[in-house]
Amino acid sequence: MNSRTRSEEHEPDLVSLAVAAESLGVSVKTIRRRISDGTVRGYRVGRLIRVDMEELRRSLVVEIPTMR
Repeated sequence: MNSRTRSEEHEPDLVSLAVAAESLGVSVKTIRRRISDGTVRGYRVGRLIRVDMEELRRSLVVEIPTMR
């Protein structure tokens, strides 16, 4: 019997680097740099490189604190 809940079993939403870059408004080169420096994990599917959009958002999108 599996004791993990559905939220703990995060199924990666793997997308191409181009789709990820377009979605976040950055360049493919930026995504590649983040994979290279270890900020984001890249997944090889055959010859293609994919990234998990949820992981990418958690790693790259940072809230700017306000002064209020």
